[in-house]
Parts: sequence; structure tokens; C-alpha cells
Amino acid sequence: MRAFLSGLLLSVCLLAGPALAQEDPAPADPADEMPLAADASAAERAARLDRLFDRLATAESAEDAKRYEASIDEIWSHSGSDTADLLTLRAVDLVAGEDQDGALKLLGAALEVKPDFAEGWNKRATLYFLKGDYAGAMVSIRETLRHEPRHYGAWAGLGRILQQTGDDRRALDAYRRALALHPYLEGLKDEVEEIAHKLRGDTL
Repeated sequence: MRAFLSGLLLSVCLLAGPALAQEDPAPADPADEMPLAADASAAERAARLDRLFDRLATAESAEDAKRYEASIDEIWSHSGSDTADLLTLRAVDLVAGEDQDGALKLLGAALEVKPDFAEGWNKRATLYFLKGDYAGAMVSIRETLRHEPRHYGAWAGLGRILQQTGDDRRALDAYRRALALHPYLEGLKDEVEEIAHKLRGDTL
């Protein structure tokens, strides 16, 4: 299992590439925090995400970061297919009812309809993680990051799996990638400090 996870991790990192340096963001536009129109084009979605990620990476407070995060999540929640979106919503309802297997089936159906739906892959990764299927979770994380390399939740999830399987050094790298995108991810800075301290102790 450890060798399998390490191989998947290498694939994930090659797909996502290194974290890019952030330029100074443009002045905030309140319109960017309003829901996009249902008929917004892919180019409009991409442009707004770019602006929101710029602001998220340089947010001056957790409150500001939460607003940008909410706007990003809202965009991510729309796959571009009404069918895939409906199947995903039904899957979320099944998770609330503790029917994880049923939710996985619905997410699989949604991803057949819309294979590039990054948030659908991320939700599937989360379900596999909750079921203790780390190999399945890693495959879904790889797909999430293939379609959205800036998915901070997927990077954090990758770090969690690596940490729980004893690969602290790579977990630390994944966590740092998540924080480069979203500096205010809840509890992650403390996790990074703990792992970094542990690794420093291991090398003494």
C-alpha cells in the first residue's frame, strides 16, 4: 500500500506542478463575490476563479479568506451539466443519511456525465477517505488536481492521507501547497508546525 500511495503521489505532483508565485491582486470587486449567472461561459468562470484565488492567497484576515473561499466553492459546485449537478446534490443527501455506498454510486454516475468535474472527484475522494479506502481516495484526488490544480481541499486531503500512512515529509509538502493557495485553512498551520517540528527532531 505504501509503495502504491507513493507512486500515486508522484503522479499527483507531476500533474499539478509547482506552486506559482502570486502577483499583486487587482483591487477587489464586490461583484466577484456574487453568484455567477447560470449561463456564464467557461471563460467567465475561469476569469473569476483566477481573481478570487489571487485575493485568497493574499487575504489579510480569516474573515476575508472565508468570503473568497465561499465564492470559489460556489463556482466549483457547478459542473456545467445540470444532470451531474443533480446527481451530486443527491449524493450529498445520501451522505447526510449515512448511505456512503449509495452516494459513491451517484457520484460515479455524475462523473460519467461530466468527467472533468473537479469538485465531484473531490467529493468522491472524501467519501473514500471516510470509508478508509486510501487507494481509492488517492485516485480521486489525482483526478481532482488534474482538473483543478488549485484545489486546496484536495491538497489538504492528500496531506492527511500521507500523514496517516506515515509519510510526514510528503504530507508536509502537500499541506504547504494547500496553504500557499489558502493561507487560512482551518487548523492547517498548526499541523504544518507540528510535522515540521517532528521532522526537525528526526534529523537531529
